[in-house]
Amino acid sequence: MFNLPNALAMLRILIAPLLFWVILNPEWFVAHGYHITWNYYASSLLFVVAATTDFFDGFIAREWDQMTLLGGIIDPLADKMLTLAGFLGLMMIGEASAWAIYIIIVRELFITGLRTVAVTEGLDVKASLAGKIKTVVQMFAIGFLIMRWDYADFILWLAVFLTVYSGLEYLWGFRRELLKHELDEL
Repeated sequence: MFNLPNALAMLRILIAPLLFWVILNPEWFVAHGYHITWNYYASSLLFVVAATTDFFDGFIAREWDQMTLLGGIIDPLADKMLTLAGFLGLMMIGEASAWAIYIIIVRELFITGLRTVAVTEGLDVKASLAGKIKTVVQMFAIGFLIMRWDYADFILWLAVFLTVYSGLEYLWGFRRELLKHELDEL
């Protein structure tokens, strides 16, 4: 079903490759007579708009009772596309640690695989508070890295820690639900 929350998630999906391009092409701004910092501002603006849609799509879906199967699929996909566009772009221009980004990507792929298995098994493994905090800290890390602000590396590594922790928490929840599901079938 197509509704406002799903439209906001789709907007995030459309912004992600644009953000990636802007991060990777600071020379475009310089070639067009702008100071290099305009690249940071444009990247930040795109990222803030996209990150804001992440908050509002979930809020509207819950408050207006517009949660759909499509939304359950495209919302986390849009989140991953946005964070990967930011993190990969920043890594490619040397502003983010390759190891930090590698750990984040591996965790995200692993948990996406677990979610797929959970859906096929009929398991309900919801995102935890740690997972939500992880997403917020990842967003802050991207914003700080884009703007080259102090403590950007610290926030990135805090995001890595929370990413690993919330991944382990999700894995434990998945295991618990799987065991409960197997016991129910006996």
